[in-house]
Amino acid sequence: MNTDVFASRHIGITEKDFQRMYEIVGVENMEQLIYETIPDDIRLKEPLQLPQGISEHEFLTHVQQLSEKNKVFKTYIGLGYHECLTPSVIKRNILENPGWYTAYTPYQAEIAQGRLEALLNFQTMVSDLTGMELANASLLDESTAAAEAMAMLFDVRSRQQKKAGTVKFFVSEEILPQTLSLLQTRSVPIGVELVVGNHEEFDFSADFYGALLQYPGKHGQVHDYADFVQKAKANDIKVAVAADILSLVLLTPPGEWGVDVVVGTTQRFGIPLGYGGPHAAFFATKEEYKRSIPGRIIGVTKDTDGNPALRMALQTREQHIKRDKATSNICTAQVLLAVMAGMYAVYHGPNGLKYIAHKVHDHTKLLAQSLKAFGFEQLNTSFFDTIKVQVKNAEKLREVTESKDINLNYIDSETVSISLNEAISESDIKLLLSCFTESHGIKNNVSQSSEVEEVILHGLKRQVPFLEHEVFNSYHSETELMRYIKKLERKDLALNHSMISLGSCTMKLNAASEMLPLSWANWGNIHPFVPLDQAEGYQIMLKELESQLNVITGFAATSLQPNSGAQGEYAGLMTIRAYHESRGEGHRNICIIPASAHGTNPASAVMAGMKVVVTKTDEKGNIDVSDLEEKVKLHAENLAALMVTYPSTHGVYESSIKHITKLIHENGGQVYMDGANMNAQVGLTNPATIGADVCHLNLHKTFAIPHGGGGPGVGPICVAEQLKPFLPSNPVVETGGEKAITAISAAPWGSALVCLISYGYIKMLGAEGLTDSTKAAILNANYIKDKLKGKFDVLYSGEQGRAAHEMIIDCRPFKAHGIEVTDIAKRLMDYGFHAPTVSFPVAGTIMVEPTESESLAELDRFCDALDSIREEIDEASAENPNNVLKNAPHTLEMVTNDTWEYPYSRQKAAFPLPYVSENKFWPTIRRTDEAFGDRNLICTCTPIEAYAEV
Repeated sequence: MNTDVFASRHIGITEKDFQRMYEIVGVENMEQLIYETIPDDIRLKEPLQLPQGISEHEFLTHVQQLSEKNKVFKTYIGLGYHECLTPSVIKRNILENPGWYTAYTPYQAEIAQGRLEALLNFQTMVSDLTGMELANASLLDESTAAAEAMAMLFDVRSRQQKKAGTVKFFVSEEILPQTLSLLQTRSVPIGVELVVGNHEEFDFSADFYGALLQYPGKHGQVHDYADFVQKAKANDIKVAVAADILSLVLLTPPGEWGVDVVVGTTQRFGIPLGYGGPHAAFFATKEEYKRSIPGRIIGVTKDTDGNPALRMALQTREQHIKRDKATSNICTAQVLLAVMAGMYAVYHGPNGLKYIAHKVHDHTKLLAQSLKAFGFEQLNTSFFDTIKVQVKNAEKLREVTESKDINLNYIDSETVSISLNEAISESDIKLLLSCFTESHGIKNNVSQSSEVEEVILHGLKRQVPFLEHEVFNSYHSETELMRYIKKLERKDLALNHSMISLGSCTMKLNAASEMLPLSWANWGNIHPFVPLDQAEGYQIMLKELESQLNVITGFAATSLQPNSGAQGEYAGLMTIRAYHESRGEGHRNICIIPASAHGTNPASAVMAGMKVVVTKTDEKGNIDVSDLEEKVKLHAENLAALMVTYPSTHGVYESSIKHITKLIHENGGQVYMDGANMNAQVGLTNPATIGADVCHLNLHKTFAIPHGGGGPGVGPICVAEQLKPFLPSNPVVETGGEKAITAISAAPWGSALVCLISYGYIKMLGAEGLTDSTKAAILNANYIKDKLKGKFDVLYSGEQGRAAHEMIIDCRPFKAHGIEVTDIAKRLMDYGFHAPTVSFPVAGTIMVEPTESESLAELDRFCDALDSIREEIDEASAENPNNVLKNAPHTLEMVTNDTWEYPYSRQKAAFPLPYVSENKFWPTIRRTDEAFGDRNLICTCTPIEAYAEV
């Protein structure tokens, strides 16, 4: 074995496994399998034009050298991003811990109670600090959260406002520039008219349905918005506030003014800057909007035995239910980052947060007072951590500060702002002062007052206590927090325990060598708005990653800005929209989507201002070509796009794909390919070859960024030459195409830090390793399919009976035994496995995707588990629901209870196969009561009595 070859570590099956697998699958070799699986007319004729893979050691040396090209300055730019201190206990035990970063979205609550509790802590923290009743479990960044607020308030307009066509949304000129850009992107397609202005001059006209304020303002001014909010409420204008979360420790929470939504980012709660992300945004609102809040909410309920339990509540996957009626396409949270931010609050507690906030604020006051003593005018009348200073020559000041490795925010030639953070010290203050005196020729011997003036007005000082729950007042030593984190981790099944075979989700190895650089300061501590020459290492890495993705997709250009798959969908459709408008064909607004598509597809299309037309699928799970032809002909004049997933959501390479894409082009449309199943394409075919014009890629699927319990995700778009000019821009750092659309995400390159993972993945695998990974994924899927033959029916397969990299197993016939697909999902937990994707895209089925990273031994264990469950199904009857499947999962409390009233043994319940006892995972709760939780919605940490049924 060549230990330098990364592919041999990434791909789970080995040379000695192939022959046995070929016999089960019924092929002579890999080439025969690929020939029978992928239509020949879309196969690539040449290998990927990428370099040979490098070893893990070579990659780590290379990425270390790249990091040294980044210049880590003391950065006081602010604008929503601040240096912070990540507690080492959180960095080591969460960020660097596969028990946390390899977990999947907690759709199976019984094996996800740990991260659900961590997210409940996050929601409680946000609700407490904002003064709002309800918070979700995070969004992507502050700017997209603000855009979601604008859209939600638009959706909940009064009946009278909707009838009157009230569409204006006021935005304070104090808003962050990247947020304004994103609001511009999102407002136009849905028919919202933005009006930007001074909030003190706003006339509260009936033409407005909502308003957005920044607190504190972008350059630090703290405004008292109480009067504004009162007047807005009196005129039926709903108000959202974008707030700095650390400032809310000292400032009056917006909830006390009666606002409707508070958004922001928790980045400064222990999350590295990472050149812009990933960071966990927050969205807090009133309980009356609980059915409209975007994203995920973690709620409290009970399990079968009446014990308290947590699960994702209400509209968690609302876009999959409502589809084109959904008001948001958000499918990804930022769970890993939200968990870290919540733990930051748990570790520091209310008193620790007060200490940090006072430290930041007191140093800011000291700096302001000192600058005043030197003759500089500080322009903010009230501030928390940011001052706005008038200078004679900002350019000269910049020369001096940058020579001392310091970044400020240069507003214009005579004005700068300085935002301080928790890493500040008095020596930093002295160095900052020396920059001002040196650049302006002032002798540094002016006497300074030791007394610092109060700058937060009494009416703006926080009076209400926060974080009073026990969890925020118990774990302040490293030992205690380490044990608390471990306690939660033990409740969660992640990839470090067993295979997670989720169809459409591609849960593959997240190699340690790819992950290690995320902890390095030279990558973590770079502000997204620093001058480009300070981020040279990032720029080299990001440009090469874009180039790698261009080669893999066959396209001309890539934007890494979208920071989730849903954002990528939206970005791709917005480039198509801009392309049509540039050709004088802005009337093209019909988006054709197959019935089997991901639910985010129709939601994204509506958000992009398109009308959705659904096409049928045939009995083999393919697009019904005759139905498609009919609808294309009907809508030819207004056809904008086709959204297609390839291989299809049914796990099949549709042989008619080139005919389909040609049909769209002949009728003036563009083809958007959803990249969810790209793991079945890399090195064998590509989106350009099948005839697509744009695709998004889930870097958290195909390209090894870990799911992190439900996020981070990265969803870059790759585009053909004609769409290249429209790639998204950023208002602070120039990026995007010549005719760029406005921002899709807050940061210029989205979640740049985790792009290092995909960069390393491609760099280490190289052209051959990438292609072999795709082949192995296809082989593994077909191995499972054929190993289960005769016991489980696969719903769809290709023309020669092959699956792509995933398959749909039909569980509907088992209803005759009284067994539902959910019962199988829960029973798999007793066997130590996370369930595959349940009831998507077909109700009553499971969709299995083993990926290339699993060993043959693990594939066999999974098949053995399903075989054993099949025998249990045969033993079950609809007349007697007291069986091992209906009662699954079985907890330790059940199995060790003195009373056992089940017609099967404890061993069968908990240790159904010999391998289970060697590595037993215990679900910590029984099945959750979803209806009870939704009827009694509790989304913050509360005493048990608040929700326990009497």
